[in-house]
Amino acid sequence: MSDPSVEYSQRLEARLNVIAAKNAVHLRVGYWKLATIATGLVMLWAVLARQLVTPYLLFIPAALYLALALFHERTIRDRTHAETATAFYQRGIARIEDRWSGTGETGERFRDPKHIYAEDLDLFVRGGLFQLLSTARLPMGENRLAKWLCAPSPTPEIIERQELVSVLREKLDLREDLAVTGEDLRASLDPESLIGWSEARSVLPSGAMRATAALLALCAVAALAYGLAKSFYLPLFTVLFLEAGVLGWLWRRAETLVEGLTSSAEGLNLFSKVLQRLEDQQYSSPLLQNHVAKLKTDTGSASRALRQLARIVYWMDGRNSLLGRAAELPFLYTVQTGLAAEAWRRRWGSRMRDWIEVVSEMEALLSVAAYSYEHPADPFPEFVPQETSRAFFDGADLGHPLIPSSKCVRNSIRLDETQRLVLISGSNMSGKSTFLRTVGINTVLALAGAPIRGKSLRLTPLAIGTRIRSADSLQEGRSSFFTEILQIRQVFELTHATTPLLFLFDELLEGTNSHDRRIGAEGLLRALLNHGAIGIVTTHDLALTEVAIPLGGVVRNKHFQDHVEDGKMRFDYKLQEGIVAKSNALALMRLIGLDV
Repeated sequence: MSDPSVEYSQRLEARLNVIAAKNAVHLRVGYWKLATIATGLVMLWAVLARQLVTPYLLFIPAALYLALALFHERTIRDRTHAETATAFYQRGIARIEDRWSGTGETGERFRDPKHIYAEDLDLFVRGGLFQLLSTARLPMGENRLAKWLCAPSPTPEIIERQELVSVLREKLDLREDLAVTGEDLRASLDPESLIGWSEARSVLPSGAMRATAALLALCAVAALAYGLAKSFYLPLFTVLFLEAGVLGWLWRRAETLVEGLTSSAEGLNLFSKVLQRLEDQQYSSPLLQNHVAKLKTDTGSASRALRQLARIVYWMDGRNSLLGRAAELPFLYTVQTGLAAEAWRRRWGSRMRDWIEVVSEMEALLSVAAYSYEHPADPFPEFVPQETSRAFFDGADLGHPLIPSSKCVRNSIRLDETQRLVLISGSNMSGKSTFLRTVGINTVLALAGAPIRGKSLRLTPLAIGTRIRSADSLQEGRSSFFTEILQIRQVFELTHATTPLLFLFDELLEGTNSHDRRIGAEGLLRALLNHGAIGIVTTHDLALTEVAIPLGGVVRNKHFQDHVEDGKMRFDYKLQEGIVAKSNALALMRLIGLDV
């Protein structure tokens, strides 16, 4: 496997060289165009003022300027593509060097404050997991990736996804090409609207009506020519009368059909290029071959069909032009384009959802593949068979993927039949909340089919439930404690499913007094363990660690430690056995000058 940083740097340098070369050509062609215009003006003066040359020579500078303009446009397009590719590799290098935060899509549109773990684990925020993972350029790819992060996938799908990612992570050319093409496509394609239009019921007749409309348009042209030649217009009026009847019958339905297709011709053309790139790619994996097989049939390919639709949409867009309005009656312009769109929809409409599904899946897979390629030390998790309702989680040297590698402290944790609950005590800022997020976010990665940040992770299929952040709500009239217990109730409801629960609670029941917290925590944790759940709970209230005794031998106490050194609070963020021996609250207050 090639070094991702070296490979990206080499490709970046090559694209920068292309940009420099295209810029030089851009300037030269600009000068040539100016020279051609100047030459043409001189020749025009020679023709009009002096009649020194034949007027036909003016076609030479005109033709030369047209050729230069086409060449110039292609040069600018190639430069733009190279610039997009440059940005693609610069973002990749930034991710490798942990400078990625704040770049790329945050997935803000997927945020749901009521989601059972997304807010606590920073999935869809600036500097969040989605921003780190997503290289998707199309909305459907982002949708699919967000879906994987928000809900655990079935284990067979996860294992299959791991295999696909392993095959795709070296496909740099494919990732670059889709990034370049998709950059312009994002704003010009609405996949949901396109699927809705493609699967809608037919509103125009089929078969003979399309041929009849075309025949009427030809008859109108012939009748007009005959009328002008013979000064006899009865055939023309007859044809126009028949066309008026067709317009009255079909125009409104055709207009509705045309207006329902909101995607632009440019967007459909770009989408066809994405499909063609996926069709042309050679895949060694039978799984990938089967996946993209949906794009090809015996009667044609998805990319060709989309190009046909793009041409139809191009003509549909012309109906509002002056020529389009003028051609409405003799040529049945809107009806003709509507019938063409309806014929396309009957043939290909039922396949549109499959095509978009393929692109969605491939974009999400390529995002995970890019992450895997850029972090070669991160392994895929191993799933162990789930026996009855027994849950299992064994992570070695787990780190938080959103923390730069140079600052990331790794810890190991195991939850099984003999150690189903870990109570972590420790001072403020000692790393308790970060460790919960480390466990949670690596579980999300594992259940999405992505590599994890750690030495290894073995686990059974799990449902994830967290309560790490709680805040009061003035709008809803809820205290932070009430918000917390509502979230805990949501987590508890997950125990009724067949998949065992992994729960992660930070500062459990911190919004109430120590006496009620002790009793409430013991009852809650006992109920969760009785339902086969495993989990981690943090607290700075040492009284809460005593619940390990009545809950039996399946509960272990661990802690994070700190110490004061040179007048500053120091943390090593390493998880240790037992209950923390001291608190830093008073030390912190004294360090900032409070006399306590």
